[in-house]
Amino acid sequence: MLQPLHDHVIVEPMDAKEEATRSGIILPDTVDKEKPEKGKVMAVGPGKFLENGTRAPMSVKVGDAVVFKKYSPDEIKIDGKEYLVISDNDIIGIVA
Repeated sequence: MLQPLHDHVIVEPMDAKEEATRSGIILPDTVDKEKPEKGKVMAVGPGKFLENGTRAPMSVKVGDAVVFKKYSPDEIKIDGKEYLVISDNDIIGIVA
């Protein structure tokens, strides 16, 4: 697995689920083929250095399900599997 540096987080995208309209029409995930906005944290960097020389704590940990800004992640492939690299600042929240 890739070990991120600074305040970067490695996220495995969660599969988009098919949705249905009120009338029961199934909308496949290809309807709005955007980058995933939800994922599972696979690795976390140590945090970025602050001006005083200490590291800022990371807001997420390995195993957290997170929601992030749509266009913020960089895509990488490791052993044929797709992962996203996201800055800690671009993570909007943790899914409970």
